Amino acid sequence: MPFVVKEFEVKEKTKAFLFLMKEMDYTQKEAQRIIARGRLQVNGEVMKHTAGYFEGKISFICFEGISRGLKPVFETPEFAIYDKPSGVLVHPQNRNTAYSMIDEAHAAYGRDANIAHRIDQETSGLLLISKNKEAERKLKWLFESRDIQKSYLALVHGEFPVSLEVDAPLLRREDEEALVRMVVKVHPEGKSAQTSFKRLCYYPELDMSLIECFPRTGRQHQIRVHLFHVKHPIVGDPLYGQTDIDKARFLDKEISPEERIHKSGAKRLMLHAQSLCFTHESQFCIVSNAKFTEEALAEANKLV
Repeated sequence: MPFVVKEFEVKEKTKAFLFLMKEMDYTQKEAQRIIARGRLQVNGEVMKHTAGYFEGKISFICFEGISRGLKPVFETPEFAIYDKPSGVLVHPQNRNTAYSMIDEAHAAYGRDANIAHRIDQETSGLLLISKNKEAERKLKWLFESRDIQKSYLALVHGEFPVSLEVDAPLLRREDEEALVRMVVKVHPEGKSAQTSFKRLCYYPELDMSLIECFPRTGRQHQIRVHLFHVKHPIVGDPLYGQTDIDKARFLDKEISPEERIHKSGAKRLMLHAQSLCFTHESQFCIVSNAKFTEEALAEANKLV
């Protein structure tokens, strides 16, 4: 479990954030954020005042990354790139999350390491991790300014066109009347979103296509929603292309792997972050080593 409790006995009245800075080597901003998030208890009670004092028995909930042996596929002194497996979270959802890619980042490079961007839990493939705060700032800016070119591989239902450009705005808004209240959809009031697609191969015996995806913007679930919008949902997608009832059942973990395969075509989302190309002091173009195509086709062939 990455979140652990450290206990201290503070005998003299001390300013809380100064104690964390001295004893745990946090910056002032980090120490005050920890207090604001309720991760500090004094004599059994949560401390809420970020500039307050404490003494007595102190309990501090902190994150300590524990590696599961995942190694980067490429690294420099400033960053590392991992091939994230499908099903692994990028960030912990809460204090009970057993493992995420932040575990690997902190275990390998220390507390200042961080994830430079996000990919969905079910999406596999390349994930960029900064090793220090300055690298994090620069790399995140590259993503925000769209100076990083990304490509994905996807196995989709149906015979996909040889090439396709999708320009469809995406909206993420809560719907009080829907079973699944927060799902991204194509909507005229949404944010601009563009994706280019190229068919690599069509498998008539499966009625599925392997395609390459080039997102020009970085909206949540962009590739998934655009493919559903053009009636070629990704194989294994438990949300886009399913009924509202089944979406809710998936989110509530009520669908078995066998039923998911029957309804969506695979036990996982068949989407893979295949390449990252960018300039950070030098030019880099990193391609995934994972055998995604073989895995995707092996899963799909189980249905035949």
